[in-house]
Amino acid sequence: MQKQIKSALISVFYKDNLENIVKKLGEQGVTIYSTGGTQKFIEDLGVSCVAVENLTAYPSILGGRVKTLHPKVFGGILARRDNPQDLEQLAQYEIPELDLVIVDLYPFEETVKSTKEEQAIIEKIDIGGVSLIRAAGKNYKDVVIVASKDQYADLEKVLTDNNGATSLEDRRAFAAKAFEVCANYDVAISQYFLNNEPAAYFQVSAPQGQIMRYGENPHQKGVFYGNLSELFNKLHGKELSYNNLVDVDAACQLIQEFKDITFAVIKHTNVCGIASRSTLKEAWDAALAGDKESAFGGVLVCNAIVDKVTAESISEIFFEILIAPGFAPDALEVLQAKKNRILLEQIAPVVAPYVYKNVLNGVLLQGNDKGNFQDWNDVGAKPATPEEKADLTFANIVCKHLKSNAIALVKNQQLIGKGCGQTSRIDALRHAIEKAKQFNFDLRGAAMASDAFFPFDDCVRIAHAEGIVSIIQPGGSVRDNDSVTYCKENDMVMVMTGMRHFRH
Repeated sequence: MQKQIKSALISVFYKDNLENIVKKLGEQGVTIYSTGGTQKFIEDLGVSCVAVENLTAYPSILGGRVKTLHPKVFGGILARRDNPQDLEQLAQYEIPELDLVIVDLYPFEETVKSTKEEQAIIEKIDIGGVSLIRAAGKNYKDVVIVASKDQYADLEKVLTDNNGATSLEDRRAFAAKAFEVCANYDVAISQYFLNNEPAAYFQVSAPQGQIMRYGENPHQKGVFYGNLSELFNKLHGKELSYNNLVDVDAACQLIQEFKDITFAVIKHTNVCGIASRSTLKEAWDAALAGDKESAFGGVLVCNAIVDKVTAESISEIFFEILIAPGFAPDALEVLQAKKNRILLEQIAPVVAPYVYKNVLNGVLLQGNDKGNFQDWNDVGAKPATPEEKADLTFANIVCKHLKSNAIALVKNQQLIGKGCGQTSRIDALRHAIEKAKQFNFDLRGAAMASDAFFPFDDCVRIAHAEGIVSIIQPGGSVRDNDSVTYCKENDMVMVMTGMRHFRH
């Protein structure tokens, strides 16, 4: 059913790109009601406007907290045009019908990001705006609701193409977007008051979704809800895919755990090469050497500015994405030689307090695994030397970022072998040893990390036979003493952390 817009209420915080809409409404003879700064904005454009306080006979009160909360406003929005009793009451109380409502909400999320002052944050909890949006959305059969500046272009198109008339489908589509705006707003406020504690209801709110080419596979649909521009400057390359984003997340979560100059290679969310060195080029060489085979087509990440020498070396292999805190101009020139390479300059850390996973007919939520270890407890034949401690700490972090069951073998702060996603810990260790030998690494003097405890001493025995001298694991098995005793009898270092790192 087509309905002509004859009256409008406009009261917005953001006035960007509103000018054309206001002028178009003026040209079409629409009666406009407005408040405060928006009223001045409209009148400065040379378009006539009725002050809401003239309609309600009440001024804006309580420091602007109450402006539109009045029956003469909400009656005009909620009145059902096909209900004679509603129309009689409008006439009785001299309430004008309102066919279009353009309102947005105070910038609550932006305020939370910019200040810790609670009073300033509380004042940005919108009351009237949310009420107007819900009222107009509820009465979408008769009223158009525009609840965000992101919808201005859509409204302008409707006004232009149909000379101010809207269809039921138009109004329903605007209402759907409006309720999304309210839902996002309420979640943001709830999470502020919860102070990052889990809510009684599952609450997630993210910016408007970005449609991916497809999901993990071409027959699956994919959407990303988030704002990549807050984290990265995309300097070069094709559009990021669903799988790219999964790997980029894994890469960023890993690299931000290291303070020394570190380079890592990620493949299918698992780290296949990583090393810390005194220069970025050395770190890259060592990371690549860890598994040159798996590095093909991988996602690369580092925590230092990429120089030309490193860029030239990186360019010798095929990779999908390179993430770094910065790029030297001459390095960028080298890396941009291949048009599809994605180069991301990371401008902010990835802060993810929660991890979500859909299971069965619900959702699992947990805090992110931010821990390294709670206690350092030497339980083997001797305490770890400073060098062994450095390798054990490095190995423990790497192992934490591998799929379970996981084993990481490290020597001189370089990953030389890893086993991940195995159904037994022995298989994970055997795979790690095989990888190390594949690339001719000497396991003598290496450190081993396990993401969970050893149920038996078999892994410790295998490690010892290969020349591995130090082990880090959480402990917690009823047979911990079997592994501890073997280490003591064979002059091996064993450290228990008390912190498991399962990653399913």
